[in-house]
Amino acid sequence: MRSDDLSERLIDFAVRVIRLCESLPNTYLGNHISKQLIRSCTSIGANYEEARGAESDADFLHKINITLKEARESFYWLKVIQRSNLIQTNLLSEIIMEDNEICSIFVSSVRTLKKKIK
Repeated sequence: MRSDDLSERLIDFAVRVIRLCESLPNTYLGNHISKQLIRSCTSIGANYEEARGAESDADFLHKINITLKEARESFYWLKVIQRSNLIQTNLLSEIIMEDNEICSIFVSSVRTLKKKIK
């Protein structure tokens, strides 16, 4: 996947999650989870863009690791929403699957980079 394509995919993912968060209940729990999820899911793309401007392979690896951590945190919050039945499960399935694929992309990138740096 080209880096521009991945950037667009990460923006689309963030927008989908933002829209999902708008449908969470306006309660303490809904607001708390919404804020956490919006922070983590929008950080994925922002950190990836920063990684694209890395000054070295080691810098790129560090920033991609941060991106992966944010994707994993987003996955966590999506699963919390799912298990607490805050919204309909069918609205979450595709977003959870997309986050899982994003995590897989960055796990693969980290492995490849670690081999390259050694």
